[in-house]
Amino acid sequence: MEEKELKTSKGQRIAIALIAIIMLGSIIASYAAIIVGNSSSATSSNSGLSAERLAYYQDQYSEQVKKFKEVSADDFAKFSPYLSEVKAYNETNANSGGVQIRDLAVGTGRALASDDGDYLAYYVGWCADEKIFDSSLDSDSKPTAFAKALDVSTGMIEGWYQGMSGLKLGGIREFTIPGELAYGDKMEICGGYNKPLKFLVMAVAAEDPLKTVAADLDVMYLELQYANAGIDYEKEYAAASKE
Repeated sequence: MEEKELKTSKGQRIAIALIAIIMLGSIIASYAAIIVGNSSSATSSNSGLSAERLAYYQDQYSEQVKKFKEVSADDFAKFSPYLSEVKAYNETNANSGGVQIRDLAVGTGRALASDDGDYLAYYVGWCADEKIFDSSLDSDSKPTAFAKALDVSTGMIEGWYQGMSGLKLGGIREFTIPGELAYGDKMEICGGYNKPLKFLVMAVAAEDPLKTVAADLDVMYLELQYANAGIDYEKEYAAASKE
């Protein structure tokens, strides 16, 4: 994953946030921490935020989540009946048969190509013991709405592309990725390395209003991570744009 310099346009700010997001939302915080660490060594204005400024970023993020929930409400209504498919599975079997696919609902849009990145996805990813490691849901235990979507154009693991190939937009699919096509020995997940992953995914067109609201939500999330680390993103951004 490449790291780009901050620019001055709103569109490029959104691009920065999207680049910071890999397939799994759990990696976002780690990436943001790296950025924060680099910024901390380069500036003396990160001694902490006032309670008022931190509350400002929290409110901004909460408002954007609210907007996202509103525009994705119909999609959640279609997706939620299939959440019962999130259950424990046999790790050995999942690691032995390549990518395993099961279609749950057929979409009406175009079929995704094997390397397609031009769509958004709502998803739940879980381990063999049924533990959810990441999702688009607002709650893993009692979800009532989506709180984010995945921008696939940021790049995916190989097993994801194989699992999504041929799915029509609007469709819902469950697929299992063996460890070698997931994170292999490069990253620990689900309690170890070379662990299989299972996903429940709904693919939708990357179109407005969802596209813009989702991109703005990514920006707000990144700004909140800075705020939680004691950095006022807006002030840092304004200072950087003047240089």
